[in-house]
Amino acid sequence: MAKMEFDTALAPLLERDTRYARGAYHFVREALSHAQAELRRNGEEAPRHVSSGELLEGIRSYALEQFGPMTCTVFEDWGIRSCDDFGEVVFNMIECQILSKTDADSREDFSRGYDFEDAFRRPFAPENRPDHAASPEASR
Repeated sequence: MAKMEFDTALAPLLERDTRYARGAYHFVREALSHAQAELRRNGEEAPRHVSSGELLEGIRSYALEQFGPMTCTVFEDWGIRSCDDFGEVVFNMIECQILSKTDADSREDFSRGYDFEDAFRRPFAPENRPDHAASPEASR
């Protein structure tokens, strides 16, 4: 789907559900492509349906690649605060027939995702260092 067609399809969705910014929908679409590319790199031969877990992993790796330590800040700006929010974005896109699902897919699948702190902040946190202030060398 071309960008203009995608934006046209998003317009009524964005009017109906104002919780998430346009960028969140574009990002999910790009992260889905990223997840499918990862599957191909890992031996999958043809595009196939991506599970919620595979999509969440694609979202995680693509976000870290694109936004690095600013990931949570970008997501918060878009209204995304948890994997459940990604589920809402995905299912909004399904309802508008931008994406498709299988009978096994549900919004609840996304609630079994990761904690944003662990997934997006911890990779950039400074390593724990021993408390040097307590050592005799620190007072010299």
